[in-house]
Order: sequence, then structure tokens, then C-alpha cells
Amino acid sequence: MSLEALKTALPDYARDLKLNLSSLAAESSLSVQQRAGTFVAAALASRHDATLRAIVAEFAPQLSAEALNAAKTAAAIMAMNNVYYRFVHLVGGDYKTLPAKLRMNAMAKPGVDKADFELWSLAVSAVNGCGMCLEAHEHELRKAGLGAEQIQAAVRIAATVHAVAATLEGEQALTADTSTLSAAA
Repeated sequence: MSLEALKTALPDYARDLKLNLSSLAAESSLSVQQRAGTFVAAALASRHDATLRAIVAEFAPQLSAEALNAAKTAAAIMAMNNVYYRFVHLVGGDYKTLPAKLRMNAMAKPGVDKADFELWSLAVSAVNGCGMCLEAHEHELRKAGLGAEQIQAAVRIAATVHAVAATLEGEQALTADTSTLSAAA
């Protein structure tokens, strides 16, 4: 499935998502690697087969093998970290003072520029809703010299990819329910 096919699969009520996919695919505030990796990491975090396949088909060819692996790594590590650090943030108490005791070696040597990996980690954290991780990655990105427009672009990509995945998953559920109801009648 291509990006165009993904846009075509969206229902008419999601026209804004189609437009956002088109404009974000050409987002000029990010490098090609930053943009493509953000799309891939966000699609992995969104966990929808068709969305993931279309995004990877479109954007993986724009990445080196190392960058593609790093985008996947960001999605994997943040899937773990977002749950853990969201817990720490929401519960508070002594947990903030305890070591996480979770392996995160990939974050130290991601195989790409550290800022790109941080950007992808930020996008995944936005999809997963971890405020503590969002703050930490945004801080690191600012230290690395990225501006508000670049950081916002990555979050806009994550938001749009997630919305596409949620919309298509919802439409699949509605279609399945209609089929089940028709068969039962």
C-alpha cells in the first residue's frame, strides 16, 4: 500500500487528515531523514497494519538501513519507557528517586545523529501520551539546536499518523460490526 492508497482509504469525513498527510510528507523544516524517520516511528507507535505498511513503503526508501533501524528502535524503546515514565509521573512518590532498572542502551548509541533519534522518540512519546518523556526529549532537542518549528513538525506528523491509524481502525471495526449484524439477521 502506498501513501496515496492510504489517503484514498480514508473516509470523506477525514479529508483534513488526507490534506495533512500530503503537506507533512513534504514538510520542509525537517531534513529528509528526520521527516521519514518520524513518519516510520509514529506509524509503529500507532499499531495499525495498513497505516504502518503504507508509511514504511513510502518513507523507508528515504532512509539508510541504519536510520530505518534507529526509527524502529526509537519506537520500541519508547513503547517501554512511555509506560514506565508515565507511571512515575502520574503516581509520584518515591518512584522518581528509584532507578528505572530497564535497559535503554540503544538510546546512547542509536546509529544516527542523536538529535534525530530524540526527535523520533519525541514523536512516539506524543502518540503514547507520556508527558515526562515529551518534556525530556523536547529539552534534549532544544539543547541540540532544533527550533520550535522543527519540534512542532514532528509532533504534527505523529498526531496525523496516529489519527489516520485510529480512523482506519475505527472504520474497520464498523465494517466488521455491520457484516456481523447482517450475517446474524
